[in-house]
Amino acid sequence: MEVFYYVVFGALAAIVAGLELGKSGKDRVATTSAFNSFKNNYVLVYSLMMSGDWLQGPYVYYLYRQYGFDKGDIGRLFIAGFGSSMLFGTIVGSLADKQGRKRACITYCISYILSCITKHSPEYKILMIGRILGGIATSLLFSAFESWLVAEHNKRDFDPQWLSITFSKAIFIGNGLIAIVSGLFANLLAENLGFGPVAPFDAAACFLAIGMAIIMSSWSENYGDPSENKDLMSQFKVAAKAIASDEKIALLGAIQSLFEGSMYTFVFLWTPALSPNEEDIPHGFIFATFMLSSMLGSSIASRLLARKLKVEGYMQIVFSISAVTLVLPVVTNFFVPPSSVKGGSISFGGSLQLLGFCTFEACVGIFWPSIMKMRSQYIPEEARSTIMNFFRIPLNLFVCVVLYNVNAFPITVMFGMCSIFLFMAAILQRRLMVVSDLHKSSTKAQEMIGEDEPLNP
Repeated sequence: MEVFYYVVFGALAAIVAGLELGKSGKDRVATTSAFNSFKNNYVLVYSLMMSGDWLQGPYVYYLYRQYGFDKGDIGRLFIAGFGSSMLFGTIVGSLADKQGRKRACITYCISYILSCITKHSPEYKILMIGRILGGIATSLLFSAFESWLVAEHNKRDFDPQWLSITFSKAIFIGNGLIAIVSGLFANLLAENLGFGPVAPFDAAACFLAIGMAIIMSSWSENYGDPSENKDLMSQFKVAAKAIASDEKIALLGAIQSLFEGSMYTFVFLWTPALSPNEEDIPHGFIFATFMLSSMLGSSIASRLLARKLKVEGYMQIVFSISAVTLVLPVVTNFFVPPSSVKGGSISFGGSLQLLGFCTFEACVGIFWPSIMKMRSQYIPEEARSTIMNFFRIPLNLFVCVVLYNVNAFPITVMFGMCSIFLFMAAILQRRLMVVSDLHKSSTKAQEMIGEDEPLNP
């Protein structure tokens, strides 16, 4: 493997280590032992849940190919997963608010374990059922756990500022360190130990079962709106009304869909972007480098949040940088001559794109804890899971359309489209900051008027 990859990985590792070891008092927040115990419990559970998800990633496509399915068949399986998340996500989110977030988290574990079990069958219908279960589980992973955390944090009367500490730590470990370790562990099981491509799915099921046991034994239940007279349709109406009546929630949903839609599209496009002429690139090592970049981003986010910088302000910069990084493949396609050697090493243009993609992944690392922080501020508690899954409807629809037409457009067009979406997210983020500031100003003015009223009979 070329020295270039090791240099990039080593530089990123050094920067991450330097940031973590060099934290000053301004970058740390004084907390209590009770909160630290609560935070560590959640981070442990979240890490186990994410390991169950990350372990499956490297071998899903490969396993389907081993079963003899072609690209079209595999594409339909992937579409089934995103479509399931889109169709059933809002329903399971509403049930989480109504029936309890702890139960929803347990349901996630059971659904994903069953999805892992289906990977043992080469039958297409069984695999399709597994993808549908996986789509439902994904909706719960990105809504129920965060909803439970926010409600439980508030129920225990912890400082609201401390919530960002848990978010940052969970993303740093769960979406960074765990992703790297899971990729290496999956490779160890499937390749080095010779257990085959289904072994990572069995390992994922084991980690999910351990996490479920911890949830059942140490988590308490909390709800969005536990009133008996509210059925599923009423929950939908509450969520829809909140989005329609509050511009801040609508803007937040649009921003999330634009960024995550671009992010998931990037997941499908980075491999052909770096190897347009079938260059020999180390996919696993590059994936680990991306995850290290994401850890760098979450480390930066923890510093920004600890210093109480306005999330709405710095995220405008993050989205703008993201847009620039994803336009790099378009720029290099015009100005850097492509490699003429089929199957050779990565080209100069590919090297530039790799650096840009690492920057994009660092922006992803900043995005996750920051969007969680904004959701905790703007989304009402009574329908939190429902609203969060409403946000995922346009996201999943977008990804399904991209998957269905992935061969219809040149890769530069796809990246250009993602770049435009990210610039739009930056503009909407600016609007969100303006609306939020106006709301705070009007609220403060009303409070002052209310205080003056008794003095003026």
